[in-house]
Amino acid sequence: MGDAALAAGFDLRRLPEGFIANPYPVYAALRAHAPVHAFGNGQILLTRYADLERVYKDAATFSSDKTVEFGAKFRGSEAGASPLYRHHTTSLVFNDPPRHTRVRRIIAGALTPRAVTAMEAGIVALVDGLLDRAQARGSIDLIEDFAAAIPVEVIGNLLGVPREERGPLRDWSLAILGALEPVLSPEVEEAGNRAVTAFLAYLDDLVAERRRHPGDPDKDILTRLIQGEVGGERLTPEELLQNCIFILNAGHETTTNLIGNGLHLLDERRDARARLLAEPDLMRKAVEEVLRFESSNQLGNRVAATPFAIDGREFPAGTQITLCIGAANRDPAQFPDPDTFDVARDPNRHLAFASGIHHCVGMAVARLEGRIALSRFLARFPDYRLDGVPERSQRVRFRGFLRLPARLG
Repeated sequence: MGDAALAAGFDLRRLPEGFIANPYPVYAALRAHAPVHAFGNGQILLTRYADLERVYKDAATFSSDKTVEFGAKFRGSEAGASPLYRHHTTSLVFNDPPRHTRVRRIIAGALTPRAVTAMEAGIVALVDGLLDRAQARGSIDLIEDFAAAIPVEVIGNLLGVPREERGPLRDWSLAILGALEPVLSPEVEEAGNRAVTAFLAYLDDLVAERRRHPGDPDKDILTRLIQGEVGGERLTPEELLQNCIFILNAGHETTTNLIGNGLHLLDERRDARARLLAEPDLMRKAVEEVLRFESSNQLGNRVAATPFAIDGREFPAGTQITLCIGAANRDPAQFPDPDTFDVARDPNRHLAFASGIHHCVGMAVARLEGRIALSRFLARFPDYRLDGVPERSQRVRFRGFLRLPARLG
């Protein structure tokens, strides 16, 4: 099949063979032949960097409110809504101002540059502890034993979740985010609803305890969410609980994939690994390149609040728009030689953390975790190598691995 035919027939609900392993040839075909690609029932897929940036910057035209879309997907309604519908229509990422503005301001107040800098010593200690245990074994699963363990601990600390109670957090997160895939099976929907219900029940107790014993609102996100802005608005009980779930979900999956994808890339590309070992100061740029080259979050969504035109075509209000971040981050109009993994790439204005009013509120934390994890892993185990067949996640929206077995050398 030629590129033009591949692009014309593309549908996120019926993926071509080999897409999960390597979607980038399909993305290139779409950018070249169908950059504004209609599929499904009135949906469009955008793959060019400039088009995504335009949508991100124009929140008035391109809404993040998913009430209608998720009402159909999760069989929700304001009366008798399903747990998944209640969660995803209340969390920060799927809302417009003024709710989005109010919630974001409260969360961001606990993630100031000073607060993020203060996390560094704790993340270094966490990473070193994981590496000590791996060294004692001589082998490691780079996901289960390392990449996934880091954000769960960091976010658990931010929310003040007791360490002995963090066991279910990752499984809850994976189940809830899995329900955002373009194709939703009854089994995945049921698992997502169970996870939301269980998480909310746990948070009810955690919030009650924090109300009795508040933490420092400049460092403890849960205390800040409970107390709200000084002299300002507070979150409703529903907003409070649902955005605690959002904070875990947003920070867990993307950071796990950042670290896992980075270690996989540096195993495949030994020249890049050698350069980082010789020039460790490049690690900040290398983290940005991992985010661009293998974007943890491959897809975003908007819905048109008003009629709009793009690429000379008119579209009505209500059009559902899928933003292909993975394609935009390989757009040759923005990135020279985009299919080359360049750990010194500069500039690198990738869209892995979105843009506009919805740019990732926790991106400084993710960058810090990624830099510390990758740099300290390489310094300790410069000769590591994959050992066995990696198991890639089969999801379209999030790109990463479930298992990456490795020997440490």
